[in-house]
Amino acid sequence: MTPSSKPIGQAAGDALTSLYGRTKVVIGVVHLAPLPGSPRYQGEAVEAIYQRGLDDAKAYLHGGCDGVIVENHGDIPFAKPDDIGPETSAYMAVVSDRIRRELGRPIGINVLANAAIPALSIASAAGAGFIRVNQWANAYVANEGFVEGEAARAMRFRARLRANGIRIFADAHVKHGAHAIVADRPVEELVKDLVFFDADAIIATGQRTGHAADLSYIRMIKEAAGLPTLVGSGVTPDNANDILSIVDGVIIASALKHDGVWWNPVDPARVTAFIAGLAR
Repeated sequence: MTPSSKPIGQAAGDALTSLYGRTKVVIGVVHLAPLPGSPRYQGEAVEAIYQRGLDDAKAYLHGGCDGVIVENHGDIPFAKPDDIGPETSAYMAVVSDRIRRELGRPIGINVLANAAIPALSIASAAGAGFIRVNQWANAYVANEGFVEGEAARAMRFRARLRANGIRIFADAHVKHGAHAIVADRPVEELVKDLVFFDADAIIATGQRTGHAADLSYIRMIKEAAGLPTLVGSGVTPDNANDILSIVDGVIIASALKHDGVWWNPVDPARVTAFIAGLAR
Protein backbone atom coordinates (compact mmCIF):
# COMPACT_ATOMS: atom_id res chain seq x y z
CA MET A 1 0.00 0.00 0.00
CA THR A 2 1.41 3.39 -0.98
CA PRO A 3 1.50 6.21 1.59
CA SER A 4 -1.22 8.07 -0.27
CA SER A 5 -3.60 5.11 -0.23
CA LYS A 6 -3.21 4.14 3.44
CA PRO A 7 -6.06 5.49 5.60
CA ILE A 8 -4.81 8.41 7.68
CA GLY A 9 -4.31 7.34 11.28
CA GLN A 10 -5.52 3.77 10.72
CA ALA A 11 -3.69 1.34 13.01
CA ALA A 12 -1.52 -1.22 11.27
CA GLY A 13 -2.44 -4.87 11.32
CA ASP A 14 -5.44 -6.95 12.26
CA ALA A 15 -6.51 -6.14 15.82
CA LEU A 16 -7.53 -9.69 16.70
CA THR A 17 -4.36 -11.22 15.30
CA SER A 18 -2.27 -8.62 17.11
CA LEU A 19 -3.98 -9.32 20.43
CA TYR A 20 -4.61 -13.05 20.25
CA GLY A 21 -2.44 -14.40 17.46
CA ARG A 22 -5.53 -15.67 15.64
CA THR A 23 -9.00 -14.86 14.42
CA LYS A 24 -12.13 -16.83 15.32
CA VAL A 25 -11.69 -15.72 18.92
CA VAL A 26 -14.02 -16.17 21.89
CA ILE A 27 -14.08 -13.35 24.46
CA GLY A 28 -16.01 -13.82 27.70
CA VAL A 29 -17.60 -10.91 29.54
CA VAL A 30 -16.80 -10.39 33.22
CA HIS A 31 -19.95 -8.69 34.51
CA LEU A 32 -18.76 -7.01 37.67
CA ALA A 33 -21.07 -6.89 40.68
CA PRO A 34 -22.39 -3.42 41.57
CA LEU A 35 -19.46 -1.16 42.40
CA PRO A 36 -19.35 1.35 45.26
CA GLY A 37 -21.16 4.49 44.21
CA SER A 38 -23.72 2.68 42.04
CA PRO A 39 -27.41 2.39 43.04
CA ARG A 40 -27.41 -1.39 43.58
CA TYR A 41 -24.26 -1.49 45.70
CA GLN A 42 -25.21 -2.75 49.17
CA GLY A 43 -21.94 -2.31 51.02
CA GLU A 44 -20.16 -5.54 50.01
CA ALA A 45 -16.43 -5.66 50.66
CA VAL A 46 -14.58 -4.59 47.53
CA GLU A 47 -12.31 -7.64 47.88
CA ALA A 48 -15.36 -9.85 47.39
CA ILE A 49 -16.26 -7.92 44.22
CA TYR A 50 -12.71 -8.27 42.93
CA GLN A 51 -12.66 -11.99 43.69
CA ARG A 52 -15.97 -12.59 41.94
CA GLY A 53 -14.60 -10.85 38.84
CA LEU A 54 -11.36 -12.84 39.00
CA ASP A 55 -13.23 -16.12 39.45
CA ASP A 56 -15.39 -15.42 36.40
CA ALA A 57 -12.32 -14.53 34.33
CA LYS A 58 -10.58 -17.75 35.39
CA ALA A 59 -13.64 -19.80 34.45
CA TYR A 60 -13.68 -18.30 30.97
CA LEU A 61 -9.98 -18.65 30.27
CA HIS A 62 -9.43 -22.02 31.91
CA GLY A 63 -12.37 -23.29 29.87
CA GLY A 64 -10.71 -22.25 26.61
CA CYS A 65 -11.80 -18.68 25.87
CA ASP A 66 -9.15 -16.48 24.29
CA GLY A 67 -9.70 -13.43 26.47
CA VAL A 68 -12.15 -11.46 28.57
CA ILE A 69 -13.68 -8.03 28.67
CA VAL A 70 -14.33 -6.43 32.06
CA GLU A 71 -17.60 -4.51 32.31
CA ASN A 72 -19.46 -2.64 35.07
CA HIS A 73 -22.75 -4.29 34.19
CA GLY A 74 -23.87 -4.30 37.82
CA ASP A 75 -24.00 -0.49 37.89
CA ILE A 76 -27.60 -0.35 36.63
CA PRO A 77 -29.09 2.13 35.82
CA PHE A 78 -26.13 3.25 33.76
CA ALA A 79 -25.01 6.85 33.79
CA LYS A 80 -23.92 8.95 30.84
CA PRO A 81 -20.15 9.38 30.44
CA ASP A 82 -19.87 12.78 32.13
CA ASP A 83 -21.88 11.56 35.13
CA ILE A 84 -19.66 8.57 35.92
CA GLY A 85 -17.61 9.23 39.04
CA PRO A 86 -13.87 8.60 39.38
CA GLU A 87 -14.59 5.81 41.85
CA THR A 88 -15.84 3.61 39.00
CA SER A 89 -12.54 3.95 37.15
CA ALA A 90 -10.59 3.30 40.34
CA TYR A 91 -12.35 0.05 41.24
CA MET A 92 -12.40 -1.21 37.67
CA ALA A 93 -8.69 -0.51 37.24
CA VAL A 94 -7.84 -2.58 40.32
CA VAL A 95 -9.87 -5.63 39.34
CA SER A 96 -8.79 -5.42 35.69
CA ASP A 97 -5.13 -5.28 36.68
CA ARG A 98 -5.58 -8.33 38.93
CA ILE A 99 -7.25 -10.28 36.14
CA ARG A 100 -4.54 -9.43 33.60
CA ARG A 101 -1.71 -10.25 36.00
CA GLU A 102 -3.28 -13.50 37.18
CA LEU A 103 -4.19 -14.84 33.77
CA GLY A 104 -1.61 -13.26 31.49
CA ARG A 105 -4.02 -12.84 28.58
CA PRO A 106 -5.26 -9.77 26.70
CA ILE A 107 -8.24 -8.13 28.36
CA GLY A 108 -10.68 -5.45 27.29
CA ILE A 109 -12.59 -2.76 29.17
CA ASN A 110 -16.16 -1.53 28.72
CA VAL A 111 -17.49 1.24 30.97
CA LEU A 112 -21.24 1.67 30.73
CA ALA A 113 -22.69 3.72 29.38
CA ASN A 114 -20.46 4.69 26.48
CA ALA A 115 -17.69 6.00 28.73
CA ALA A 116 -14.72 5.77 26.38
CA ILE A 117 -12.46 8.13 28.32
CA PRO A 118 -12.84 6.30 31.66
CA ALA A 119 -12.36 3.03 29.75
CA LEU A 120 -9.12 4.30 28.24
CA SER A 121 -7.94 5.43 31.68
CA ILE A 122 -8.62 1.97 33.12
CA ALA A 123 -7.08 0.22 30.14
CA SER A 124 -3.92 2.30 30.38
CA ALA A 125 -3.61 1.76 34.14
CA ALA A 126 -4.34 -1.99 33.98
CA GLY A 127 -2.46 -2.86 30.80
CA ALA A 128 -5.58 -3.81 28.84
CA GLY A 129 -5.37 -4.34 25.11
CA PHE A 130 -8.65 -2.80 23.97
CA ILE A 131 -11.78 -0.96 24.98
CA ARG A 132 -15.34 -1.48 23.81
CA VAL A 133 -17.38 1.61 22.97
CA ASN A 134 -21.07 1.20 22.20
CA GLN A 135 -21.52 4.49 20.32
CA TRP A 136 -18.23 5.52 18.72
CA ALA A 137 -19.62 7.72 15.92
CA ASN A 138 -22.94 9.45 15.28
CA ALA A 139 -25.60 9.37 18.05
CA TYR A 140 -28.66 7.47 19.21
CA VAL A 141 -31.38 7.43 21.83
CA ALA A 142 -30.49 4.84 24.46
CA ASN A 143 -31.88 3.75 27.83
CA GLU A 144 -29.74 6.55 29.27
CA GLY A 145 -31.18 9.19 26.93
CA PHE A 146 -29.43 10.94 24.06
CA VAL A 147 -25.95 9.45 23.62
CA GLU A 148 -23.35 10.97 21.29
CA GLY A 149 -20.35 9.34 19.66
CA GLU A 150 -17.17 9.51 21.74
CA ALA A 151 -14.56 9.14 18.99
CA ALA A 152 -13.27 12.71 18.83
CA ARG A 153 -12.80 13.19 22.58
CA ALA A 154 -11.55 9.66 23.17
CA MET A 155 -8.91 9.64 20.43
CA ARG A 156 -7.46 12.92 21.66
CA PHE A 157 -7.40 11.58 25.22
CA ARG A 158 -5.71 8.37 24.07
CA ALA A 159 -3.06 10.44 22.32
CA ARG A 160 -2.42 12.46 25.49
CA LEU A 161 -1.91 9.23 27.42
CA ARG A 162 0.52 8.00 24.74
CA ALA A 163 -1.68 4.91 24.70
CA ASN A 164 -2.21 4.47 20.97
CA GLY A 165 -1.66 0.73 21.34
CA ILE A 166 -5.04 0.36 23.04
CA ARG A 167 -7.39 -0.83 20.31
CA ILE A 168 -10.95 0.40 19.81
CA PHE A 169 -13.73 -2.18 19.45
CA ALA A 170 -16.79 -0.21 18.34
CA ASP A 171 -20.40 -1.37 18.22
CA ALA A 172 -22.39 -0.91 15.02
CA HIS A 173 -26.07 0.01 15.40
CA VAL A 174 -25.77 -1.03 19.02
CA LYS A 175 -28.41 -2.83 21.12
CA HIS A 176 -30.58 -1.12 23.77
CA GLY A 177 -31.27 1.94 21.67
CA ALA A 178 -33.08 3.60 18.79
CA HIS A 179 -31.20 5.04 15.84
CA ALA A 180 -34.11 6.92 14.31
CA ILE A 181 -32.15 10.18 14.37
CA VAL A 182 -29.85 8.78 11.69
CA ALA A 183 -32.41 6.52 10.00
CA ASP A 184 -32.04 8.41 6.74
CA ARG A 185 -28.66 6.67 6.31
CA PRO A 186 -28.31 2.91 5.81
CA VAL A 187 -26.69 0.81 8.53
CA GLU A 188 -23.84 0.09 6.12
CA GLU A 189 -23.01 3.82 6.06
CA LEU A 190 -23.07 3.99 9.86
CA VAL A 191 -20.60 1.10 9.95
CA LYS A 192 -18.32 2.90 7.51
CA ASP A 193 -18.39 5.92 9.85
CA LEU A 194 -16.82 3.76 12.56
CA VAL A 195 -14.03 2.80 10.19
CA PHE A 196 -13.56 6.42 9.14
CA PHE A 197 -13.14 7.36 12.81
CA ASP A 198 -10.35 4.78 13.27
CA ALA A 199 -12.11 1.92 15.02
CA ASP A 200 -9.99 -1.25 14.98
CA ALA A 201 -12.79 -3.82 15.17
CA ILE A 202 -16.56 -3.74 14.72
CA ILE A 203 -19.16 -5.43 16.94
CA ALA A 204 -22.61 -6.46 15.75
CA THR A 205 -25.39 -7.02 18.30
CA GLY A 206 -29.05 -7.90 18.58
CA GLN A 207 -31.65 -5.68 20.20
CA ARG A 208 -30.76 -6.33 23.85
CA THR A 209 -28.44 -8.30 26.12
CA GLY A 210 -28.67 -11.96 25.15
CA HIS A 211 -30.60 -11.28 21.93
CA ALA A 212 -29.24 -12.85 18.75
CA ALA A 213 -28.91 -10.82 15.58
CA ASP A 214 -30.05 -12.27 12.27
CA LEU A 215 -27.25 -13.89 10.25
CA SER A 216 -27.98 -11.79 7.19
CA TYR A 217 -27.68 -8.65 9.33
CA ILE A 218 -24.37 -9.86 10.75
CA ARG A 219 -23.09 -10.59 7.24
CA MET A 220 -24.08 -7.11 6.08
CA ILE A 221 -22.13 -5.47 8.90
CA LYS A 222 -19.08 -7.65 8.26
CA GLU A 223 -19.08 -6.79 4.56
CA ALA A 224 -19.52 -3.08 5.22
CA ALA A 225 -16.79 -2.95 7.86
CA GLY A 226 -13.77 -4.36 6.07
CA LEU A 227 -12.30 -4.79 9.58
CA PRO A 228 -12.25 -7.63 12.09
CA THR A 229 -15.86 -8.11 13.10
CA LEU A 230 -17.33 -9.78 16.18
CA VAL A 231 -20.84 -10.56 17.38
CA GLY A 232 -21.50 -9.16 20.84
CA SER A 233 -24.86 -10.55 21.95
CA GLY A 234 -27.03 -13.63 21.66
CA VAL A 235 -24.25 -16.14 20.99
CA THR A 236 -25.19 -19.66 22.11
CA PRO A 237 -23.88 -23.21 21.56
CA ASP A 238 -26.59 -23.64 18.93
CA ASN A 239 -25.67 -20.65 16.74
CA ALA A 240 -21.98 -20.07 17.47
CA ASN A 241 -20.58 -22.03 14.53
CA ASP A 242 -22.96 -20.37 12.09
CA ILE A 243 -21.93 -16.96 13.43
CA LEU A 244 -18.21 -17.75 13.35
CA SER A 245 -18.53 -18.87 9.74
CA ILE A 246 -19.27 -15.22 8.96
CA VAL A 247 -17.33 -13.12 11.49
CA ASP A 248 -13.95 -13.20 13.23
CA GLY A 249 -14.99 -13.60 16.83
CA VAL A 250 -17.72 -13.63 19.44
CA ILE A 251 -18.22 -11.87 22.76
CA ILE A 252 -20.26 -14.11 25.03
CA ALA A 253 -21.63 -14.08 28.56
CA SER A 254 -25.23 -15.07 29.24
CA ALA A 255 -25.03 -18.51 27.61
CA LEU A 256 -22.01 -19.39 29.76
CA LYS A 257 -23.51 -18.31 33.09
CA HIS A 258 -25.28 -20.60 35.54
CA ASP A 259 -28.85 -21.11 34.28
CA GLY A 260 -28.00 -18.89 31.28
CA VAL A 261 -28.67 -15.70 33.27
CA TRP A 262 -26.22 -12.84 32.77
CA TRP A 263 -25.97 -11.76 36.43
CA ASN A 264 -25.09 -15.26 37.66
CA PRO A 265 -21.48 -16.49 38.01
CA VAL A 266 -19.81 -18.15 35.04
CA ASP A 267 -20.46 -21.90 34.84
CA PRO A 268 -17.13 -23.64 34.06
CA ALA A 269 -18.91 -26.68 32.63
CA ARG A 270 -20.83 -24.50 30.17
CA VAL A 271 -17.62 -22.81 29.05
CA THR A 272 -15.82 -26.10 28.46
CA ALA A 273 -18.75 -27.56 26.54
CA PHE A 274 -19.14 -24.41 24.43
CA ILE A 275 -15.49 -24.33 23.40
CA ALA A 276 -15.49 -28.07 22.67
CA GLY A 277 -18.41 -27.60 20.30
CA LEU A 278 -16.74 -24.96 18.14
CA ALA A 279 -15.44 -25.84 14.68
CA ARG A 280 -12.50 -23.45 14.49
